[in-house]
This record gives sequence, structure tokens and C-alpha cells, in this order.
Amino acid sequence: MLQSLALLLTLVLAPPAPCQDLRWPHEAPDDWLLAFVDVETTGLVPGYHEMIDIGIVMTDLDGEELGELFIRIQPERPERTDAGARAVNAFDAARWQELGALTTDQAIGRITDFHAMHAGDRQVLMVAFNSQFDAAFLDHLFRKRDRSWRELYHYFVLDLPSMAWSRGLRSLTGSSLAATLGVADEPHVAELHTGITGARLNARIYRALLDEATKE
Repeated sequence: MLQSLALLLTLVLAPPAPCQDLRWPHEAPDDWLLAFVDVETTGLVPGYHEMIDIGIVMTDLDGEELGELFIRIQPERPERTDAGARAVNAFDAARWQELGALTTDQAIGRITDFHAMHAGDRQVLMVAFNSQFDAAFLDHLFRKRDRSWRELYHYFVLDLPSMAWSRGLRSLTGSSLAATLGVADEPHVAELHTGITGARLNARIYRALLDEATKE
């Protein structure tokens, strides 16, 4: 009984949800943008491991580029870096400092400024190759400062392998899908493998998938 009364009071006293005049991408494509996101991290466990860089390529729905961002981020717990992650991205705390890595607050500021500059009041869909992984690490970065990555992106997140699988391309790595579609892969030398090389690859794969669709 008490629980039911508490729920009723919550519903009655809660402020009304803001009315949104939202038009969906098929209705108003010019109201929407895509943000191709790729992150490098100190390991595979969001919340324990941390982002060490992020690349974002902002485009319209046809994949035409509007701008890109790449920043390195100095993790707060670098001692947690996994050896496997270091082999992929060559993270080293001292080297990151020399390369101008940002603090958490600075990184959040740069990311939000980038989105404000290019998106304005348009809706932005995040697109990634492993969308759950990238979204989870972005979520934890913002939550460190009691912020939400949903400030930037719409509720829905797009996943490139799912797009490819729907077309019969059963690839689970960017390299294999790039080879199938005939687009340039990203570097696989650790010192050259960054979030922006991954984000650019994601955008190339997306454009190639669109091209394949228009040929049919």
C-alpha cells in the first residue's frame, strides 16, 4: 500500500515531460547527423579501464564529412592498463603527457564543444563498429563528472557490423569488412592505431555500404 502511494505521488508531482517536435530521419534527413566514433582504452572493462583517446567524424546521413575531432585523454588510473590493450595502442602515460593528453574535464569540454559547433540543434546518431563498447566507455567518461553522454547523442545507436550483416556480409572486424568492400584499412602499427584512424575507417565502410545499396 505504501509503495503504491509513493508511486502515485511521484507521478503526480513529477514535472511534465517537455514536448518534442521530433521528425525522424526518413521524414527530415537534414535534421539529423551521424557521428562515427572510435575509442582506444586501457583495457576491455568499462568503469575499471579508461578511455585514452577518441576519434569522431561527423557527417550528414549520406556520409559527407562536416568535421572531425581527435583527442588523447590521460587516464586517472594508468596502472590498470592491460598488456593486450597496450600492444594495440602503445599507451604509455609519460608519452601521452608529451603528446598533450587532456584531463577528463578538458576532454569532456572538447567533445561537447565539437558537437555544439557542428550539430547545433540537429539530432546526432552515434555510429560505431562495436557500439556497445564505445558507448560504455564514453558513458563512464562523462559519468566521472556527473554528466551524461546522452547530452550529445540520440537514444538509438547504430552498429556497422549489423548493417553489413543485413546485406549478407558476415564480417566481425573492420579489416575484413574493409577488404570485402574495397576500402582502405586503418593502420595496425600500435603507435599509429588511434581512435581517429578507426573513426575514419568506420565512415569509409558506411559510405561503401551506401554505395553497394544504390547499385542494386
